[in-house]
Amino acid sequence: MQRYPLYIGGAFVEPASGAWFDTENPYTLEPWAQIARGNAADVEAAVAAAQRAFESGWGRSKPAYRAGLLRALADRLEKSAGDLAQIETRDNGKLIAETGGQTRYLPSWFRYYAGLAENLEGRVIPIDKPDVTVYTRPEPLGVIAAITPWNSPLMLATWKLAPALAAGNTVVLKPSEFTSASSIELARLVDEVGFPPGVFNVVTGFGGEVGAPLVAHPKVAKVAFTGGEAGGRGVYKAAAERLIPATLELGGKSPNIVFADADLDQAVKGVIAGIFAATGQTCLAGSRVLVEDSIHDEFVERLVEFAGRARLGDPADAGTQVGPVTTRPQYEKILAYIDIARAEGARCVLGGGPAPHPAGGKGLFVQPTIFAGVRNDMRIAREEVFGPVMSILRFTDQADAVRIANDSDYGLAAGVWTQNLRRALEMSDALAAGTVWVNTYRAVSYLAPFGGYKASGIGRENGAEALSAYTQTKTVWLSTAAEQPDPFVMR
Repeated sequence: MQRYPLYIGGAFVEPASGAWFDTENPYTLEPWAQIARGNAADVEAAVAAAQRAFESGWGRSKPAYRAGLLRALADRLEKSAGDLAQIETRDNGKLIAETGGQTRYLPSWFRYYAGLAENLEGRVIPIDKPDVTVYTRPEPLGVIAAITPWNSPLMLATWKLAPALAAGNTVVLKPSEFTSASSIELARLVDEVGFPPGVFNVVTGFGGEVGAPLVAHPKVAKVAFTGGEAGGRGVYKAAAERLIPATLELGGKSPNIVFADADLDQAVKGVIAGIFAATGQTCLAGSRVLVEDSIHDEFVERLVEFAGRARLGDPADAGTQVGPVTTRPQYEKILAYIDIARAEGARCVLGGGPAPHPAGGKGLFVQPTIFAGVRNDMRIAREEVFGPVMSILRFTDQADAVRIANDSDYGLAAGVWTQNLRRALEMSDALAAGTVWVNTYRAVSYLAPFGGYKASGIGRENGAEALSAYTQTKTVWLSTAAEQPDPFVMR
């Protein structure tokens, strides 16, 4: 069985404890690799290596040098995209069509931030004081703690790694204990490209043993976290105690809103993609589907017919449309929410329980499930399920749609389906969400900022905003005065 060690200070090393744990294939439920079980000692070693790399030159390195390494990593990723996709699918059960799309897209992030690194500029300020020149310069923060979840390990690591390295920071990555293999494979590529030792480090293991000491480490200058709301609150509290910045991309209960004037064929596809394409295991899932009264019954019928044809099976098979749930705790949570929905009075019109094992599989499959008759005060409409469970709510008009959509603790994303341009713009303005898609859903890009309102997080990833989030501004005052003014009077 393959073993994945830690990557610290430019070397692949065994964990300090000597302990390892199995990682399972969610489709077969069989162990396929062993992951190093890191602990606080490994965190200490990784942060020390990252700090040495930062202080010994990376933090003051020329942007063109960093950009060259980022582009080289992009080229190497491009060649390895297929292999990385297979590893991720084996490790987390996501469809090969999705993991392949993600890994092929990763190089774009590194090339984009390589370009931004070479254009990271300060400015000269036309100050209101005589005989003084004032300018600013962006500087890196230092050691970044990056913590990623199990649903899209490499993609979400890249969202943090590319801008952090471009700005001159060093990184210690803690991936989910459920999906650590691809992060070590990424470290192999970083190593091959020739990044200085300690610039990128990976410590695998469990939250209490690795994540907690990493976030609390006195040499960590910022935390970038993607995960659940409870974990995010803990990370934010730890960062606040040390007065360091944190970027948090958390959960969602995103509304996908269908108006009567929408192209219903396209809206059906978009709504299905919004919740079932990734087995619902994505923070931006459009799990609350709001449908205008006049088309409600027809639209529900179309959804049930379309979703009922979904092919469950081996996620490594290109023909599979819905794969297994990644972890047993998540599987049990999804089934519990299905029971809660029934108890609250929601009407199950499709699915509603475990799915039979596809041929050759033993994995944790849940039927694509649709509930109608859902009210916005039900738990199934308010709490993140993170599974293939759709809740359908009625609305009467545009104002009612906005009211229902915004009546949520979350605000990560929203979808709007309409052919009315005025309505599209008005809804985009009115919805309390960090991303609003109109006549599409689940589109992301390295160019476009992504993040949430309210309990869905703090800060933005992707786009130029992300690079700024990994820098701090230094202001320099340069006096050319021949004589200093009165020292007892502030200028």
